[in-house]
Amino acid sequence: MKEELDAISQISELIISDKGFEDVLRLIVNITAQVMKSNICSLMLLDEKKKVLEIKATQSVSEAYNKKPPLKLGEGIAGKVALEKKPMIISDVRKDPHYRNKEIAEKEGLCSLVSLPLMVRGKIVGVLNLYTSEPREFSEDDIKTLTTITNQAAVVIENYRLLTASEFIKEELETRKKIERAKGFLMAEYNINEEEAYRRIQKYSMNRQKSMKEIAEAIILAWEMRKKG
Repeated sequence: MKEELDAISQISELIISDKGFEDVLRLIVNITAQVMKSNICSLMLLDEKKKVLEIKATQSVSEAYNKKPPLKLGEGIAGKVALEKKPMIISDVRKDPHYRNKEIAEKEGLCSLVSLPLMVRGKIVGVLNLYTSEPREFSEDDIKTLTTITNQAAVVIENYRLLTASEFIKEELETRKKIERAKGFLMAEYNINEEEAYRRIQKYSMNRQKSMKEIAEAIILAWEMRKKG
């Protein structure tokens, strides 16, 4: 029991971790695989635009497993788990009609599978899959431990996504401010309107193969250098 509590604690601590997103996902699968004594643990995240689940982390070294194609919602075991928002236990994936990658399972010696949804406030963010090489009946305690792990993991993942989104928004606002400032300098310098100033920044960006932010920064810097001179 102590090992399970330690695993839950380690994943909870990732909420305030300064590690990169990929490192955090890798730690989640490694910790979970170790505590559950699993052959392969994989974490699939939902691409909300494409409505597919993609493998984002696994401790497996199998190239075939790591390159498994994405699953649509409702497709395969993980797809059903995501769609129905409830765990599934498969005693032998090689014999299950819903399992999509029987050749990989045979090659990697995979047998039993437990697949659990990762949810935040009732919203699916992904699926966690654990495989064993021998038939295994996952107990009620196993499912309780894994449910706690997936709940913690889902919060960690959602926090990272929100942080990334807020940083993107911050970057966008910063870029807009710089472009607005650069437009003002061009309008004053060449006696042109706002639309023409914006087109000039666009044109400079295309001709010099630099972002509009970089062009705006160069215009601002040139203007400030002239003022100092």
